[in-house]
Amino acid sequence: MVKISADSTCDLSPELRKRYDVAIQPLYIVKDSQSLRDGVDIRPTDIFDYVEKTGKLLKTSAVSVEDYIGLFRRLTADGSEVVHVTISAEMSACYQNACLAAREVAGVYPVDSRNLSTGMGLVVIEAARRAQAGEGGAAIQKAMEAFAPRVEASFVIDRLNYLYKGGRCSALAALGANLLHLKPCIEVRNGKMGVGRKYRGAYEKVLRQYAYDRLHAREDIDRERAFITWSTCPQPALDAVRAVCREEGHFDELLETQAGCTICNHCGPNTLGVLFVRKG
Repeated sequence: MVKISADSTCDLSPELRKRYDVAIQPLYIVKDSQSLRDGVDIRPTDIFDYVEKTGKLLKTSAVSVEDYIGLFRRLTADGSEVVHVTISAEMSACYQNACLAAREVAGVYPVDSRNLSTGMGLVVIEAARRAQAGEGGAAIQKAMEAFAPRVEASFVIDRLNYLYKGGRCSALAALGANLLHLKPCIEVRNGKMGVGRKYRGAYEKVLRQYAYDRLHAREDIDRERAFITWSTCPQPALDAVRAVCREEGHFDELLETQAGCTICNHCGPNTLGVLFVRKG
């Protein structure tokens, strides 16, 4: 038997975690020298309220080797193998720590998703489906190494102050974007975040155009499932994105979920992404 576990940064909803039987290991949000577990001790609204009141950004911290060892021992206690999916190694020490922990616990197969949020979540779901079909841990790990590069993840950022405060963009870039009212599309490429198209205009119009740009006339998309994932999003804008995804994406399953604390702490409110898998 193979069990699937993942970092909290996969941003899968409680319903999806239950459907695919995924165990979650929280990352940490550091607030006033206190380490809080992502999604357990702190919620995204708590982060946004803190930044609004103090002007300061909270810090995030990777899962420790000791935490992973505890998780892996718990999951393998009945003789099961474990495939654990982490946030991209380019963004966090989680994968490195999971590999170190796997040396201490037999039957554990770490997977670097090369992604974040539900881009990572798509890897988790594929791993879980393979586990349910009876594949072994080593086979799933190898399959995920080939699957992960097919995930296409991107987000539109409403404002850059969170990325700036977190040291992920320069003051000049943030100032320029704010002055020009630009809303950049952040794309995950080779496990790293990069800037794609820069949009300008009203929030709802920008999101509609972004979703259209990602999906229109694409021949290379696997239509099985896609995610719409957001930190916060006004209902009319979310409805507009959903409509575009249905008209242009024609996905068998269109899933919607809210980003967790780690992602929200870096991207801020009114961030939204459309995430899916390209054909193999």
